[in-house]
Amino acid sequence: MEPFIIFGLGNPGRDYEKTRHNIGFIALDKFSFDWKIDMTRVRFKSLVGEGKYGGHRIYLVKPLTYMNNSGNSVRSFMRFYKLEPDRILVIHDDLDLPFGSIRLRESGGSSGQRGMQSIISRIATEDFARLRIGIGRPPGNMDPVDYVLKRFSHNSESELGLVLNNVVRSVETLLTEGIEKAMTLYNRSVLQDE
Repeated sequence: MEPFIIFGLGNPGRDYEKTRHNIGFIALDKFSFDWKIDMTRVRFKSLVGEGKYGGHRIYLVKPLTYMNNSGNSVRSFMRFYKLEPDRILVIHDDLDLPFGSIRLRESGGSSGQRGMQSIISRIATEDFARLRIGIGRPPGNMDPVDYVLKRFSHNSESELGLVLNNVVRSVETLLTEGIEKAMTLYNRSVLQDE
């Protein structure tokens, strides 16, 4: 069974835990919990969990190389498992999407996200699925770098749970019914629907 690999982007270390920029790591923690996949192994400078969902052998992968070098991990896994780009999904934060929104796409550019730039550069293609999780723009004149490295506010933590549920459901649909169906159902804001 050819594996399907879900990469969540973030930065390792306590200083970055639960920050907006680490939403990819936070999402993988939710998959790990819901799908009962322990992420305890270290491989190719990444924290890895292996399990099954919807007839697929799944790997959950958090690159531990810092965001800007995420492509090294993705390339290593793809080469080792001899995977085509359609067997990976990358989950990352997006400043240009409002908090509460997700956007699943089959391909596309990096939109200035450095982890995605690294991946596109290292695997030499933009043709792989990505799931962008909106974190919104910084308030006032706050520097975007400072904003993405701040933790979610107490008020947004309960809303974050709704967003992560939407993320998990979208990927489950991708795996069982295809990406087109998943995009149709989940490319929206879960918070506006409440």
